[in-house]
Formats: sequence, C-alpha cells, structure tokens
Amino acid sequence: MTSRDLVLGRLRAALAADAAAPVDVPRDYRQAAPVDLDQLAQRLTDYRAHVHRVAEVAVADTIADLLPDGGTVVVPPGLPRAWLPPTVTALTDDGGLDHARIGAADAVVTAAAVAIAQTGTVVLDASPDQGRRVLSLLPDRHVCVVRAGQVVATVPEALARLTPHRPLTWISGPSATSDIELIRVEGVHGPRQLHVILLP
Repeated sequence: MTSRDLVLGRLRAALAADAAAPVDVPRDYRQAAPVDLDQLAQRLTDYRAHVHRVAEVAVADTIADLLPDGGTVVVPPGLPRAWLPPTVTALTDDGGLDHARIGAADAVVTAAAVAIAQTGTVVLDASPDQGRRVLSLLPDRHVCVVRAGQVVATVPEALARLTPHRPLTWISGPSATSDIELIRVEGVHGPRQLHVILLP
C-alpha cells in the first residue's frame, strides 16, 4: 500500500462517517455603524491616495487642476459629462478601445459603486459610470468620484449593497507592492496615482 492509498483511504473513511449536522453561523456580529467621511479620507490618505473634498459643481475644475496641461482621459459611457473640463479630450470606452489607447491616456475618470470608511476602500462594479475593469488598471492616473451617499462604514454593509455576480474591483490606494526586496514600488499592476473626489 502506498502513502497515496493510505491518505485516500482515510479520506474515504472520514467522508463515509456520519458527519455532524451543519451549524448555523450567526451573521449579526457586525451591525451598521455611523458613516464617517473623515475616516474614509484619512484611510485613503494613509494608502497614499489623494482626496479632494469638493461640491459636485467643482468636479470639472478639480480634474482640470489635476491635468493642468489638458490631455486625454478615458471615460466610461455613463459618466456625467459635466464632470469633465473642456481642457481635456475625452475618449469614451464603449468596449471598443484597445489596451494601447487606454494605457496611453493621461488619466481615467470613473464613478464608484460604494466606498468603505473603515478600510479606505473604493469598489467599482462595472456599472455604466465605471466601465470595464481594464479602465481602472491601465492608465497611470485614476480619478474616482464618490458621492457621500455611496459611503458605508463597514465591509459587511458594502457587501449588502453589491451584486455578487458583477465584476468587482476593490481599490485601496494606488497600485503598490513590497514584494521586491521589501521596497514599496507603485504602479506595478495598476495606476501609480489614485485621486478620489469625495462629494458631499
């Protein structure tokens, strides 16, 4: 008898034995907490994201300040056009832009599905105002607009708002890794700059 046969025999015996009835796990361990926009801003800043707290009418001016020389921005088809300054050239991605054109853009501007204050996380779910996942990964700068009503305190609250079959992208700061000699390197697998425009 080989070791493999011995292990598989033990597994078969364990599976054949009467197993205990499944235990109902309580899911009320984390109740809704008050939303703290300051906490979200602080957590995002801790992750080296840039937070801009402005009124919605000032979104276009804020983006213009981030791109003082204008440039090209990739936008999903459902993004409000009032958010874009006239100084930029907008490339609307309806699924037809190739990766080279998206990656060559100066920035991508998206909305968000939800943001989590306690973890400093912004979640995209590929809705029309957020677009395909590739949009938030290829350009070097991601500008994400989050409304205060989209902010929740905890991860369970965020999960309750999200649809699990949608492609979810969870973003906590700019792309970074410390795998290379324990030195933080940004922009390895996503944008080096994350700007979150937080609306009241």
